[in-house]
Amino acid sequence: MTVQEIKQRFGIIGSNVDLDRAIYVATQVAPTDLSVLVTGESGTGKEVFPQIIHQLSVRKHGAYIAVNCGAIPEGTIDSELFGHEKGSFTGAHEARKGYFEVANGGTIFLDEVAELPMSTQARLLRVLESGEFLKVGSSKVLKTDVRVIAATNVNIPDAISKGRFREDLYYRLNTIPILIPPLRSRNGDIGLLFRKFASDFAVRYRMPSVKLASDAQHMLEQYAWPGNIRQLKNVTEQISVIEKNREISAAMLAQYLPHAQSTSLPTLVKTESSASDMSEREILYKVLFDLKRDLNDVKKMVLEWIQSGQTGNPEQIQMLARMFRDVQGSTVDSSGAIPTGGSFSPAHGFVPVQSTIEVEESLSLDEREKALIIKALEKNRGKRKYAAKELGISERTLYRKIHEYNIKG
Repeated sequence: MTVQEIKQRFGIIGSNVDLDRAIYVATQVAPTDLSVLVTGESGTGKEVFPQIIHQLSVRKHGAYIAVNCGAIPEGTIDSELFGHEKGSFTGAHEARKGYFEVANGGTIFLDEVAELPMSTQARLLRVLESGEFLKVGSSKVLKTDVRVIAATNVNIPDAISKGRFREDLYYRLNTIPILIPPLRSRNGDIGLLFRKFASDFAVRYRMPSVKLASDAQHMLEQYAWPGNIRQLKNVTEQISVIEKNREISAAMLAQYLPHAQSTSLPTLVKTESSASDMSEREILYKVLFDLKRDLNDVKKMVLEWIQSGQTGNPEQIQMLARMFRDVQGSTVDSSGAIPTGGSFSPAHGFVPVQSTIEVEESLSLDEREKALIIKALEKNRGKRKYAAKELGISERTLYRKIHEYNIKG
């Protein structure tokens, strides 16, 4: 099949050179049994390429199983992939076949493969090299004939240098690499994708299709699209449902694009390296910078108050003391009440008559990270999937952090 025929069959839109190259490589490697590693940023459509390879291979009549490695808890991932024997662990009331046994003769797609724990990576390497595996709780060696296609948005060489991914497994998976280009490098395809999504949503919601004015078209093509195709599809759906005017101007479009007005400036583009870890650090740094800014605002207010010659009244003292308490995460007493007697100074904050309170702001990243995780879990009522999404990390990373910080509930 030609590249154009592949696009029509699998619904791929665009004429970007790098995209065409990725499709061509997929068609060439499909008839073989070589392992393939699909890389690219989140939201670029990596999940389509394993389907192309499977459907064009001799295994197309066999099973095709897609496994999201980042969504399975570390304690059960081995059982999911390789199966387990009855009684091998608490809750194993009967024997169970794993994906590698079920997919014998077919294809397994391991999405987010970089999220696999090191022990599971060793098991996977054995399957790739010899086709052999052991069920959890069993000493009997089983054989399987499965083709493995993996995908990740993580920079694997960087993960290897940090001891998070086995180098031998990387070279075994990366026999044939396929790189999916980000949407920002496919300017000519963005308008086509928008029109396709707009047409689809018009049919789904029984309404006229939205169209872009020339200035909106330019803005759409200049935007960085950090969420890639997934973000473009979501934006198109929002506009289709919310806007009554079917012709979309740049001003209307800007409401749906975060920081759209600054897209013409040079931007720092996040690489593929450890997306979940970068998100965690960015969140923590943002919290610390926000706290520092709030504290500086309070100090500025106090300085202006003193320079103006005002002595302050009890209500002002109450307000400033409360602001210091909120910013620095401390309370004056166990009940949280603010004393009415005392004085206020920029150096020491609120000073009661009977004692001097010294408050030191905690700058521990671990404490901030734990607090953010607890807050996200409370906000999402303990649902880890949505909490992880809000924090910008994978479910596996969240699961590991919960155990690391011994977070209950």
